[in-house]
Amino acid sequence: MKLQGKHIIDASDLSVGELNLIIDLALRMRANIEEFSELCKGKILATLFYEPSTRTRLSFESAMLKMGGSVIGFSDAETSSVKKGENIADTIRVVNNYANIIVMRHPREGAPLLASQYSEIPVINGGDGGHQHPTQTLTDLVTIKYYKEHIKDIKIAICGDLLFGRSVHSLLKTLSRYPNIEFVLISPSELRIPHHLKDSIIEEHNVKIYETTSLEECINDVNVLYMTRIQKERFFSEDEYIKLKDSYILTPEKLKYARKDLLLMHPLPRVNEISYEVDIDPRAKYFEQAKLGVFARMSLMALLLGRGC
Repeated sequence: MKLQGKHIIDASDLSVGELNLIIDLALRMRANIEEFSELCKGKILATLFYEPSTRTRLSFESAMLKMGGSVIGFSDAETSSVKKGENIADTIRVVNNYANIIVMRHPREGAPLLASQYSEIPVINGGDGGHQHPTQTLTDLVTIKYYKEHIKDIKIAICGDLLFGRSVHSLLKTLSRYPNIEFVLISPSELRIPHHLKDSIIEEHNVKIYETTSLEECINDVNVLYMTRIQKERFFSEDEYIKLKDSYILTPEKLKYARKDLLLMHPLPRVNEISYEVDIDPRAKYFEQAKLGVFARMSLMALLLGRGC
């Protein structure tokens, strides 16, 4: 398996073997960060963020800096030549002269794929619209492996916005490739997983998928609970968002019925779908999940740059 020079636009760009390679290196990095402190010395990451981000952008920047590399880029397209009308293709061709690897977030689905077609250096999709978010999926897999010790024989409930949630779409497509995974999908009927995605997962991997509108109905029977926010920025109607935004709020009372070894995850940012009182529950690992995201991105970039070992 050789990842050097690859573009990562969709989690399906990586085989299960490549995913496991990235996960294992990420956990080695977490165990001994000093060993990798100069792994990418002399390398430059360009962060091209056409859409707001906190965790993804900062974790990529932190990941490169922790490996001894440097970072350039923009966090607001309005401060770049995009404001002057420059297209993606020209931006990418120019940035190729300045950096060794690119991470790109864009509100339009397919924009990072377009960027990769004009780039001679690796392009990583940092999230494109409601489509894909492969490095969040890597973060999620690293978290599951760290706390559950393996990625198999897991019943995972995913709750919230399953229609627009790019993190959800990437995670569903990727986890379904692992052995004996079952999904419980919890959402309002208006925010169910797209039919084409559900059908393709079942057809390709023969996984069990159960859909419900009730969190309480299944919280006692899952190994992992993955909460997500209702994404205001994806709605065309303010009224529709207001109607759905409080569909699910996880409280300590509801968690009383969950397994003692439940792994509670969230890609963040949180709005109000997990009450703050839940933060002290030892099963709540979403902030550790964000921390593990740095190591997931360190591992991925090192391997794409030919520096992984």
